[in-house]
Amino acid sequence: MLLYSSDLILYLGTIIEYSYYMKSKVLYILFFAMIMSGAVNAQLNNYKYIIVPKKFDAFNAENKYQSSTLLKYYFAENGFDVVYDDAFPVDLAGDRCLGLVADIIDDSSMFTTKVNIALRDCNNVEVFRSVEGRSKIKEYNESYKQALKNAFVSYTGMNHEYEPRKEDVAKETAPVTISFKDDVKSVEKESKEHVIEQKATMEEQVYKAVEPKRTTIAKTVGEDKIDASNLTGVLYAQPIENGYQLVDSTPKVVLKLEETSMENIYITDFQGNNAVVFQQKGTWMLEYSENGNKVQKELNIKF
Repeated sequence: MLLYSSDLILYLGTIIEYSYYMKSKVLYILFFAMIMSGAVNAQLNNYKYIIVPKKFDAFNAENKYQSSTLLKYYFAENGFDVVYDDAFPVDLAGDRCLGLVADIIDDSSMFTTKVNIALRDCNNVEVFRSVEGRSKIKEYNESYKQALKNAFVSYTGMNHEYEPRKEDVAKETAPVTISFKDDVKSVEKESKEHVIEQKATMEEQVYKAVEPKRTTIAKTVGEDKIDASNLTGVLYAQPIENGYQLVDSTPKVVLKLEETSMENIYITDFQGNNAVVFQQKGTWMLEYSENGNKVQKELNIKF
């Protein structure tokens, strides 16, 4: 009887010790996960936007399985500023590195849908990848919806708040320095290079002729002067170096569009401020800032 009681006490002690060990292990895992989540969140806070493609490389059609719609909704629900890849705001169009591009990695098999949600920076470097979301639903549309939802748990609760990187802040606040050092020397050198010396006597007569150097700077006068005050009516796009110029029926140049790395997105100058011209649902839009607010104007452009 005493032997049985001793064995029972020893057995109960072992259970208590094992339970304590497992609880400690779980707490350690949770603590480690919290640290990792905090580190990832801090890293993502350096980016202002999440860019969601309307068509992912993993799929053969636009917004297949509502993939684009779902990701935009999930990211927005968790505090991220989300835009589609054809609707960039002005600052993102000017600096593509402000955003991370969402990507879906599809590793599905015949019986299981398996996806990850990754984020890539402007250099196509993967910054973060979610856990693998799975679903065994046979119907593809519902299966991908469930798998994407399961994968998004890695982003849930991050409470994203944009914090500009130190180098970005320094870039914005750094004064513009223009140096004219040695400019006079350069002009003198160029002038000497364009002096022609010719011998013109029976023996050795010499005279010097100074020929002006043709300038590469275009002079803006008369009809070449940009007038951005009137944007109504039809604007005709004329190809120029690095983009287009928009002219009205006068004809008068009203805007000059500079190409970007994105299709149908152009940078321009409107009333002395940076602006962007982009196509949205088949309509050309001009977006600029006025008194701290974003303003959009519809343009009728003919290419």
